[in-house]
Amino acid sequence: MTHFVLVAGAFLGGWAWDEVAAELRAAGDEAHPLTLSGLAERSAEPAGLQTHVRDVVAEVERLGLRDVVLVGHSYSGIPVGQAAERIGDRLGRVVYVDASVPFDGESFLASWPSDHIRASIEANGGSWLPLDADDYAGQDLTDEQIAGILARATAHPGATLTEGAELKGSAGDLPSTYIKCLLDGDTPPPAVTELLEAEHWELVEMNTGHWPMFSRPAELARILHESAAGR
Repeated sequence: MTHFVLVAGAFLGGWAWDEVAAELRAAGDEAHPLTLSGLAERSAEPAGLQTHVRDVVAEVERLGLRDVVLVGHSYSGIPVGQAAERIGDRLGRVVYVDASVPFDGESFLASWPSDHIRASIEANGGSWLPLDADDYAGQDLTDEQIAGILARATAHPGATLTEGAELKGSAGDLPSTYIKCLLDGDTPPPAVTELLEAEHWELVEMNTGHWPMFSRPAELARILHESAAGR
């Protein structure tokens, strides 16, 4: 049995993993979806990037988990990758789901053109407002799924996107799986491609969009289970 801590990307809470968690549990694993501070049912809580790192570490410690697989989707690869370093020998593997990977001193917004997001954060009281329906188009989601995401999405605390990561080593030092969702681009970012050259990193591709927990939950759960089993 593998313990998974599942952390969704911007605007989303632990609820985003409902279907994946059910599939993992049916396969005999333990799934622990986590809502980060400032999001969903925790939307009233202030948060910076290190708050989110501490959220992940605290969940692992609260549950007393060992040999745990930390799963970070999109933005959450940044706090999950830092938390993976901090939990030491409790870690089994990191899985990045079409995610950003942390590099010391770099923020989530540092590696891509993001002036429009920074302007939005400033104009909206320090929060990044949820995406529109058009942003989910062409990502293998049904109209019903998009409507469900829009109904539950919450503004994302902007400080978590602009603060730099804090790493003593490199994310490349830890055993990791990178899941690339091909409808959101054919290849991982160049920095991730370099990390994938490490012996203990692996690349898995999914022919779906950026939110596979909604579009392909059973397939994603199978990949998570197999990644953990093969480590």
